Amino acid sequence: MPRQNTITKTGSARTVVAKKVKKAPSKKKRGRKSGAQTKIASTLSGPRVTNFAAVGPDPTIDNLQKIESVVVLMLENRSFDHMLGYLKLEEHRADVDGLTPGLANSDGNVSYPIHHLGTTAFKKKQDPCHSGGCVAGQLSNHNAGFVKNYVATYPNDPERDLVMGYYNKTDLPVYDHLAAEFTLCDHWFSSVPGATWPNRLYALTGRADRSKDNKETPIYNIPSFVRHLDAQGVTWGWYSDNYFAGFYVPTLSLTDANYRWGGNYSFLDDFYKQAESGTLPSVCWIDPLFVDTRGVSGANDDHPPADVRHGQDLVLNVYHALTSNPDQWGKTLLVIVYDEHGGLYDHVSPPPPPNVEDDNPNFRSYGVRVPAFLVSPWVPQSYVATTLFDHTSLIKTILLRFCRRADGSIPNMGKRVMAANHLGGVLTERQARPAPPMEGYQSAISTLASWHGDRFAARFQPDHVQTSGDQEPNEFHTGLVRAAKRLASDQRKKSASSQRRNTTSSSRGRRKRK
Repeated sequence: MPRQNTITKTGSARTVVAKKVKKAPSKKKRGRKSGAQTKIASTLSGPRVTNFAAVGPDPTIDNLQKIESVVVLMLENRSFDHMLGYLKLEEHRADVDGLTPGLANSDGNVSYPIHHLGTTAFKKKQDPCHSGGCVAGQLSNHNAGFVKNYVATYPNDPERDLVMGYYNKTDLPVYDHLAAEFTLCDHWFSSVPGATWPNRLYALTGRADRSKDNKETPIYNIPSFVRHLDAQGVTWGWYSDNYFAGFYVPTLSLTDANYRWGGNYSFLDDFYKQAESGTLPSVCWIDPLFVDTRGVSGANDDHPPADVRHGQDLVLNVYHALTSNPDQWGKTLLVIVYDEHGGLYDHVSPPPPPNVEDDNPNFRSYGVRVPAFLVSPWVPQSYVATTLFDHTSLIKTILLRFCRRADGSIPNMGKRVMAANHLGGVLTERQARPAPPMEGYQSAISTLASWHGDRFAARFQPDHVQTSGDQEPNEFHTGLVRAAKRLASDQRKKSASSQRRNTTSSSRGRRKRK
């Protein structure tokens, strides 16, 4: 049977490896890697980083020292107004740049106003277009092209105004709790007016791969910020439960060839255990479940047509794990953000070119606004950060906190990263606030528990005998499966080649002995 990537236990985390490595010590030091861990990382990260760039004076950088663990959960394909615009429209929060009465889009004949959606899941084949060309049309005439583009994509869908729909606190009880207790960002823009992978590439590498659309087989080779963590001996972990075609595929492995076959990869269950025990690494990145697991669980990445209650379930579990240990909570920043808007309406136009610095002139523009929360004991309660952020703000924050030299310089990952605003300006609390008691989000727990109960009971109705519906993968899912199959094939070839070399070497050794 051909050998595939495996998961072996390394200390308190699991590490995906393509070949045998020395087992790391069972006790991990926080912040810096142990000798064995550094040795493993150096085989993956290549040459050490030598190109550093100066960062101008900024007193808010010091706020980052309050944080020892940065946790990033990047979800999929929802716009700010679609998920959080209700805070202004229905909850009357004047501090939020959200929805207001009268906002509408036209298909050229009929005007369709914003409206509350009656269901938390879309139907099959209701995945709005979000390619580079489609986003350009959606943003035309001051964000007036969303309905036109959706109708052009799905001319036979009777719900012509689907993209003008929004959710509220009844649908998103976890986000309603977070908005009341922590900080939301209402000017966090996706990095690219385009699809998923270009935006995820910006979040990990500070640039795209010359296109605003996804590759048909999304396997890239662009240096990620993780190389800089390894070069500085900073601990990190990548958490994912995604298996495609029997192959374990964290998003980092598809982005940076240095981590194609191995890295500090773990299951999400390991994140929960480490958070509870207070042993999280310095940087944690969480991939949601991108594809339905038949009979087990639904995709929780929020990519349409997924049910957003699955996403709420995931966010609540991550949040609850972090608040369960007061020591871990007191030194953690959780960033919840979406990669791009997924073709769904937002009323705020991105800053126009040339207001965006980028090494590539074709990428000097932001994409559509996306939902973003900063959850930490060091952020103000019920606060709205109006600072302009994009996904490279994540890289800037991580580099400033963990890779900054004594002279203040950080690894140079390009103009976009160097120009990005970091998150230290929001970590303004003088003392860490205790985590809200569980009673504060008990209503969210009860809502999700009731939803799970209803779904379970529905399986046993006379007209329903399946535990899950037929999976109809979208373009993003199809690309992930193609990539997994390609990597599995490449690994089989590598294994066969290695076996042939070993056989040849053994034969030569026998001949010499004769």
